Amino acid sequence: MVKALLLDLSGVLYVGEDLVEGAVKTVKQARDRGWILRFVTNTATKNRAQILEKLHAMDIPLEDDELFTAPMAALACIRRENLTPYALVHENLQEDFAEVSGGNPDCVVLGDARDGLSYAAMNRAFRLVRDGAPLLAIGYNKYFRTEEGMMLDAGAFVHALEWAAGVEAGILGKPSADFFHEVVASTGCEASECLMIGDDADADVAAAVHAGLHGCLVRSGKYSEGDEERLPKEAWTIDSIADLFTGAG
Repeated sequence: MVKALLLDLSGVLYVGEDLVEGAVKTVKQARDRGWILRFVTNTATKNRAQILEKLHAMDIPLEDDELFTAPMAALACIRRENLTPYALVHENLQEDFAEVSGGNPDCVVLGDARDGLSYAAMNRAFRLVRDGAPLLAIGYNKYFRTEEGMMLDAGAFVHALEWAAGVEAGILGKPSADFFHEVVASTGCEASECLMIGDDADADVAAAVHAGLHGCLVRSGKYSEGDEERLPKEAWTIDSIADLFTGAG
């Protein structure tokens, strides 16, 4: 029996600046059923306040403490381990990471820095990692969809550093099982009582199932025909978040 619903944001509730039809109604239906809600995202181009502002502007009903982001997990890890990062993050997150950064970095944090992922920046990160600094990744997604089309995500750059430096990155967002376990713990439920809905067959759905949750893929956002074939047999697929309680799809 499902007691908690974990919702990816981009591709599930909205695509770019466009709200997915039926998303608000489904969120309200889940609340009416007494389900605990968590909004779970690897979005690394907006800070927490900006994400909350966007969701509230779309009339998606949520409390601030229901939002879990990969950058939040990264900052928590850095503070817990007393690290000083070389942070390759989006300009909207630079202020948050400036509080923990310094002149002598002892780790590399890589997120969706867009044009900040220049050769010079990547090469500095490579040298630090090759010399022993841990590589921490804000997610490991390959790509995502916006109103402009498919966009390359940070996972490709993380993989490049892993390959070049011969290391394995610590993943601080999806598809990390630790990240899912942290979100599940916040609900007070067992993993088997939680349902994760996302548009990424691997990082959202398969990863959630492997972490002990239920998983459901939506055919919106970054979904491409044939993604179902990469899902564990326990997962299922619906056309849209609007179909969660209708049985369609």
